Amino acid sequence: MQSKATTVAAYLAELPPERRAAIGAVRDVIRRNLDQGFAEGMYYGMIMYFVPHSLFPAGYHCDPSKPLGFVALASQKQYMSLYLDPAEHAGWFETQWAKSGKKLDKGKVCIRFKRVDDLALDVVAQFVRRVSPEKFIESYLAGRLAMSEGARSRKAKILPASQKTRR
Repeated sequence: MQSKATTVAAYLAELPPERRAAIGAVRDVIRRNLDQGFAEGMYYGMIMYFVPHSLFPAGYHCDPSKPLGFVALASQKQYMSLYLDPAEHAGWFETQWAKSGKKLDKGKVCIRFKRVDDLALDVVAQFVRRVSPEKFIESYLAGRLAMSEGARSRKAKILPASQKTRR
């Protein structure tokens, strides 16, 4: 169930005590290690750390009125989620997590946990520390460019030969 809270304080207040403590602990780790250029707020029903429009006016490509999200934290029905995309740091991230001895329960861009003890918080801290807003914007734009080039490439492969020569 997505929260309708408009502030982080309101979001935390609506959580059961055990979830509030777990989300609060992860939030503290993120905030202690986050580059000062990122901001915290509520988007898509969860706590989000993002690149503000003042640093990246284009915003999130799917909804430019929203800032570019970096990390998010949410309480879901069956578990809690830490949304981050370690794709650029995938080898490093998974190696560090494995060294922690903790099981990595992950989806495409989220880590699921039922208790804060399920997380390798030191790895989360290191990941957050590794990325500045400028690095994140650069990585985001490179990913968007690669996606658009991939789409053009796929389109070129499907066009009939007669249409390819007319271009």
